Amino acid sequence: MARKKEEDVPAGSPAWMNTFSDLMNLLLCFFVMLFAMSTVDAEKFHKVVASFQSTFSILPAGGSSIGEGEMVSSGVSQLEFLDTYYKEEANSQSQEEQEQEEELYEAFQEQALEESEQMAEEIEAALTRYGVTDKVEVEFNSAYVMLNMNGALLFDSGKSDLRAEAAPVVDKLGRIISQYTENIIEVEGHTDNVPIHSAKYEDNTVLSAYRAMTVAAYLQDITGIDPAHIKSSGRGEYVPVADNTTPEGRARNRRVEIKIYNSYSSDLR
Repeated sequence: MARKKEEDVPAGSPAWMNTFSDLMNLLLCFFVMLFAMSTVDAEKFHKVVASFQSTFSILPAGGSSIGEGEMVSSGVSQLEFLDTYYKEEANSQSQEEQEQEEELYEAFQEQALEESEQMAEEIEAALTRYGVTDKVEVEFNSAYVMLNMNGALLFDSGKSDLRAEAAPVVDKLGRIISQYTENIIEVEGHTDNVPIHSAKYEDNTVLSAYRAMTVAAYLQDITGIDPAHIKSSGRGEYVPVADNTTPEGRARNRRVEIKIYNSYSSDLR
């Protein structure tokens, strides 16, 4: 029987010897590095630190050396305080961002106030043309222009039905408001603190709510304003503008306020 041909065996050392030699080289390099670090040339080390300072700005200005785990610098000398340094930098940036936000908010408020002032001037001019300046007070702020009407002009005592004599005044207000149909319109009803209780009105808050709804519905009918742009609320006796202990003060507190929000505030509501 013929003998099988022997397989060729690769010449040279086994493959594991290559891995072993690489490991020895790495260990040699590691111990050489440890030896080099144990005999540091102070002057060369200072130069290395200075190069980090000038190239990468790792150390604070004036940092010149490191010894025994401490960073020696002008003012900031301990490595353990480095986190404080960066926290202060972060706080400084936060302060700048906060100041920028405040400046933007002030600019926003200023522009909104200018628009409200312009709206108030236009409304006052229209009230003068219609001859009802003595029946409507105009105020404004950075959010809206407010038209204040005395409740005695609009309603009989303890009632929420619009008086016939009030209709012409509200009609003229409707013509003015029709110029601002894209703005939010809010109608608020207010009363004095004299208690009321009837089958229809449980208390002053309910009465004021009915009065506000009456005016809002009337304005919506004559202006065609989008129902989504007009709303009403009853505030009752809780937001007085005068002293309720006098007849004159109670008369002032019985009122209906129409707030026409400017474009800045209408977008936010």
